[in-house]
Amino acid sequence: MKIGVPREVKVQEYRVALTPAGVHALVQRGHQVFVEQGAGQGSGIPDDAYAREGATLVPRAEDVFAEAEMILKVKEPQPQEYPLLREGQILFTYLHLAASRELTQALLDRKIIGIAYETVEEDGELPLLAPMSEVAGRMAPQEGPNISNVHRGGWAFCWGASPVLPRHMC
Repeated sequence: MKIGVPREVKVQEYRVALTPAGVHALVQRGHQVFVEQGAGQGSGIPDDAYAREGATLVPRAEDVFAEAEMILKVKEPQPQEYPLLREGQILFTYLHLAASRELTQALLDRKIIGIAYETVEEDGELPLLAPMSEVAGRMAPQEGPNISNVHRGGWAFCWGASPVLPRHMC
């Protein structure tokens, strides 16, 4: 199978759908992997790490979508990617279809086979969703107070009289 990994285009999305180790495993099983140049940059993975494991680096997302039978992404396709999807292509990513009628319609119109990470089950568990939930659950208590600070534009301690901050700081 020809598998493609485009660079994520969603704002503030720096992850990549496949690591070089994943490329290695797929290539060892006879698959071809096409990775857009710079796809791993936001995750600190250089292009040559993919190439060393057997991926073919291509310059543009259009090239990835044109070559691949299956597209691996982290986040749902963005509107500028819809025209790149081809009939019968498999899309494996977080889809969140309930939140976007536009995306759902685009996938239906293009007759895409969509597999949403968040719906993959094994033994009644959600193995692809669980790690993300765990990370979010661990980070929330650390980051919540941090971004709620007044010096960052937060409001957490500024409702009425604050026992922590002097009134002139709210």
